[in-house]
Amino acid sequence: MRSRIHNKMCWSRALLTGWVLLLVQLLCFEAVPISMDKTKVQEPEKKIEEPPPSVDTGLHYDRYLREVIDFLEKDQHFREKLHNTDMEDIKQGKLAKELDFVSHHVRTKLDELKRQEVNRLRTLIKAKQDLEGGNDIAVDHQALLKQFEYLNHMNPHTFEVDDLDRLIKSATKDLENFDKERHEEFKKYEMMKEHDRREHLKALDDDERKKEEEHYEDMRKKHADHPKVNHPGSQNQLKEVWEEADGLDPEDFDPKTFFNLHDTNGDGFFDEQELEALFTKELEKIYDPTNEEDDMVEMEEERLRMREHVMNEVDSNKDRLVSMDEFLVATKKKEFLEPDSWETLEQNQAYTDEEMREFEEHLVQQEQDLNQKADDIQKQRDELERQQEQLNAQKIELQQAVEHMERLKTQKVELPPEVHVEGNAIPEQEAQPQGHQPAPQDPQYTPEEHYEQHQDLAQQGLPQTHQDLPPGHQEAAQGQHHLP
Repeated sequence: MRSRIHNKMCWSRALLTGWVLLLVQLLCFEAVPISMDKTKVQEPEKKIEEPPPSVDTGLHYDRYLREVIDFLEKDQHFREKLHNTDMEDIKQGKLAKELDFVSHHVRTKLDELKRQEVNRLRTLIKAKQDLEGGNDIAVDHQALLKQFEYLNHMNPHTFEVDDLDRLIKSATKDLENFDKERHEEFKKYEMMKEHDRREHLKALDDDERKKEEEHYEDMRKKHADHPKVNHPGSQNQLKEVWEEADGLDPEDFDPKTFFNLHDTNGDGFFDEQELEALFTKELEKIYDPTNEEDDMVEMEEERLRMREHVMNEVDSNKDRLVSMDEFLVATKKKEFLEPDSWETLEQNQAYTDEEMREFEEHLVQQEQDLNQKADDIQKQRDELERQQEQLNAQKIELQQAVEHMERLKTQKVELPPEVHVEGNAIPEQEAQPQGHQPAPQDPQYTPEEHYEQHQDLAQQGLPQTHQDLPPGHQEAAQGQHHLP
């Protein structure tokens, strides 16, 4: 009964609370709005849009380069000069001179960035030395820092005009060589892959070798069987991106709109990464990571070839960027509207037969050098083991000599034998008269001379020990010593 009454009370309270809340809401809706003093209302702070992060250049000092550029662009004066200076003037160092007009806050931050970079390089130098086994060798950091041309190592504390000039020139030169180095690495990769395949075939018997070669040819044919690849940067290629990636009608293709859609960081330029992203659809026609016949390393090389081709055709000022104007000009050329067919990597072997021959000769020479080094190391090891054995033998001989000398020392400190004279026992040394010297241990000192000396002592009435008598007289002396 009580529980029922309690439940009814709870429901009554809940209904009452609900009606009160509903009444308050109705009053609020019907209430006359109160005028507000807008001068006292704080508007929400507008968030400053940060620029998108810079792309990785692939240089070993990429982080330092990007941080310097990011802080320089925060200075309004330098940012204006940067956008109004062409690439040739930048290469000649004219932009670096504008560093003197940068704000104190930015200069202070640049000094800090340089000190951090110098410390990073010193740490790398020390780590490399430790790996090479030179822990106990003093490091000449100043001499080793000379190899890093992108900063002035003589002044590790402040960022000066010379540092900016060095950084710009080094980055320009290194980026120009970066693609060339990537091509060389890919060529070595392809030749090594072919070399390994040939070596594998040599280890097989005739039947297995025939099967392996047939399988290799099948894989090549499967890889080459793909849809037509559009010429990179052509109208057909960009329209395909417009339709499949952007989901737009190819009939409505507009180059300016296309540029704005794919300028992902909104800086008004296509950089190398933004260009390479445009070729993904074409590359997917050729390469599939799930297929045995498709090599993803080759896919990245194909992407690089496409980007280089477009840059060479569109980038008129060679600043490694494609501006809106350069892009629109390129869309009006015949190459854009009526391009030639694009030859993929399987149609263009990365190396020549002569390069392959030289590469294999180089591998043979490397193997011979390694074998020679292994033989030299083995000989050094054998010689060290022989020397160690000699040292161990010398150590044993030295230990034996030390033990022998210790035994001799123990024998010398033993008490001398006692001498008996008329029933009294006295030590031998006390029995000797003053001035008496024991017979020297000289091999030239004969027994006869020893006997004559003791005869003289006997004439003086001094006792003798039987040990001092010559051979043949000791038995008689023993009886005399014990007389009453």
